[in-house]
Amino acid sequence: MLPNTPKIDFIGNRWYGFSFTIIGMLITVVSLYVQGLNLGIDFTGGVVMEIRTEQTADVGKLRDILSDNHELRGVMLQEVGKDGKQVMIRLAPQDGLEQNKVADAVRGTIDASYDDKVEYLRTDYVGPQVGQELIEGSIIALALALLMMLLYLWFRFEWQFGVGGISALTHDAIMIIGFYSVTQIEFDLTSVAALLTVIGYSINDSVVIYDRIRENLRKYKTLGLDKLLNQSINETLSRTILTGGTVILALIGLVTLGGDVLFGFSAAMILGVFVGTYSSIYVSATILIYLNLRREEPAKN
Repeated sequence: MLPNTPKIDFIGNRWYGFSFTIIGMLITVVSLYVQGLNLGIDFTGGVVMEIRTEQTADVGKLRDILSDNHELRGVMLQEVGKDGKQVMIRLAPQDGLEQNKVADAVRGTIDASYDDKVEYLRTDYVGPQVGQELIEGSIIALALALLMMLLYLWFRFEWQFGVGGISALTHDAIMIIGFYSVTQIEFDLTSVAALLTVIGYSINDSVVIYDRIRENLRKYKTLGLDKLLNQSINETLSRTILTGGTVILALIGLVTLGGDVLFGFSAAMILGVFVGTYSSIYVSATILIYLNLRREEPAKN
């Protein structure tokens, strides 16, 4: 715990926070327009193969070899792992060619033309219909999560808190999607899980601040709303720092030791902790100033 309650003027400096939000939103929109999301096989369908070479993989040569096979189209290669020997091969659905035949064609092409010994670590198949269903299911899951949290905040507090909370969660979701777009980290079902986890973390942080705001609304009948919001945020700041700090320590372990499978999830979660903490202060709490938050009248003598 902090030895003394800080007196940081969050509300007075809210325009700096709003500027950060606007910049982040603009970066997200531009990135989505220019390069979109690097959708994984979960959403696009197709074949994903992961191979390992004895020597450092020549990704350029592997790409040329596979491109020369005119039966294969939409071939994308990505180096994974830290030793430069693992390569992920992704292929879009091939017209008139079954997925197991696609994998066989990749193996045959590489074995016939690539000089180094290649070990095939895994092969995954997803149909385009399944990918479309997963996209629709992910959108529905995200929308339902936001709706349920809006209703929770509305019934537990007042409608202004519900609007503030859902604004913060929408802000967080856009920021995390922007992160995946800018970095071009593969966006798959694990990324959807990261998105929902960030939303859950963020709403928990907002509820803690909202609880303190409600207590202070009853306790300080005549205190200005901006000062009351500042005091509430500062009084919960130590809890916010301790919670966020411990979560980040765990996530650093996942980023460094979790391998490629967990890297995208863990990196998004680290950003999500910062974004969720920021939005609980500068979005969900600050927006209450503009929503005509109802206060009880001071008792008359």
